[in-house]
Amino acid sequence: MTTRSTTDVPAEARLDRLTLSRKEGWRRFVDTAARVAPESLSRRELKALSESAVEDHNRRRREWHANLGPLMTPQMAALHEDLWDIVDSNLHDGDKAKGAVAIDAFPGLGKTTAVLAFAKKYHRREIAALGEVTDAGHQRWPVCRVGLTGNTGMREFNRAMLEFYAHPGTKYGTAAEFAHRALDCVLSCDTSIIVVDDLHFLRWHHRSGVEISNHFKYIANEFPVTLVFVGVGLAASGLFSEGSDYNDAVIAQTGRRTTPLDMPGFAVDTDHGRREWRQLLLAIEQRVVLADKHPGMIADELSDYLFARSTGHIGSLMTLINRGCQRAVRTGAEKLDTDLLDQVKNDAAAEKARRELETALASRRITTKPRKTW
Repeated sequence: MTTRSTTDVPAEARLDRLTLSRKEGWRRFVDTAARVAPESLSRRELKALSESAVEDHNRRRREWHANLGPLMTPQMAALHEDLWDIVDSNLHDGDKAKGAVAIDAFPGLGKTTAVLAFAKKYHRREIAALGEVTDAGHQRWPVCRVGLTGNTGMREFNRAMLEFYAHPGTKYGTAAEFAHRALDCVLSCDTSIIVVDDLHFLRWHHRSGVEISNHFKYIANEFPVTLVFVGVGLAASGLFSEGSDYNDAVIAQTGRRTTPLDMPGFAVDTDHGRREWRQLLLAIEQRVVLADKHPGMIADELSDYLFARSTGHIGSLMTLINRGCQRAVRTGAEKLDTDLLDQVKNDAAAEKARRELETALASRRITTKPRKTW
C-alpha cells in the first residue's frame, strides 16, 4: 500500500510538517542538515554592524542557542550501542518473536532525544542501503513514531500509526480494522522500528493497557519490527511485572520479551563522573556564541553552579543554558555568569533540589571539579 503524498490532498487537509507524529515531520527531522553556528563576533565587530545586520545576527543566535543539542554524552553513546545490538539482532527469521526495548528513566535525562537521534541514524542507514522506494514500489519508512496520551486505547493507538503514514482510513473503523490497516502500512513501507513515546500514559492494570500489551505482542510475533518504548516509571507501573491473575500474566509476558535500558543523570561522586560532567560543559561552551565568551567561562567558572541548578539532569541544564544565552544576547551582557543566570528561571524539579546541592558544594562535601582536567 503506497501512502498518500501531501500533494494529492487539499492544502487544508495536509499534515503538519513539524510534528514527529507525521511522516512529513519525521522526514524533515531526518533529512534536515545540521545547523551551522552563527559567526562568533567580538563586541567591536558587533558595534560595526548596521542595525539590520545586528538583528539578523541576533536572530540566528536565538535559533542556534535554542537548538544546541543533541550532545553525544556518554549516556547517549552507551544507549545507542545497546540499541544497535538489539535492533540488528532482530534480523532473525520471522518465526521468532522480536525483542522489544524499553527506555525507562526520570524526566529531563534526555531519553527521548537519545532515542530520536538513534532512530534518525537508523533511518538514514536503511535508506542509504535500500533506497527510498521498496521493491513493490511503496514509500520506504524504516521508522514509525507513535506518541501516546492519557486516553490512549487500542483504537487510538492504531489510528495514531495510520496518521503517521497518512493513511486515508483514519476516520471510520473498528480497532481491529485500524490494526489491519496499520500493519499493512508497516509491511508495505518496510518499517522495522516503531518508537512508542510516553508509554507511561498507559494504565497497565486497566483494560486498555492489557489490550495494547496484547497488540504489542502481536506485532512482535508477526511482523519484522522492533518496538522501542520510551517512558517514565515503566517498571513501577508494571510493564515488567510477574503476576498471578490473567491480566498480570499477560503484561508479564511483555516484560519477558522486553529489554529495559536506562539513561542515568550525571553524578559527581567519583572522579570519572566529574570528568564526564566537565566534558559536557566543555562541549556546551564550545557551542555557545557570545561576544564575551572566554575559555573556562562555563566549564570552570560555572561548573558547581550549573550542577546545583540542574541536579545533573541534562534537560534542566540545557534549558538553563538556552535561557541564559537568550538573556545574554537580549540584554547585551554577552556572557554567562552567576549574576545573569540567577535571574533565569528553571524547571520546578531542579529548583526544588537546588538548595541542598548548593549547601553541599559550598561546604565542599561534594565537588564537580576532577582531580585532573586533561
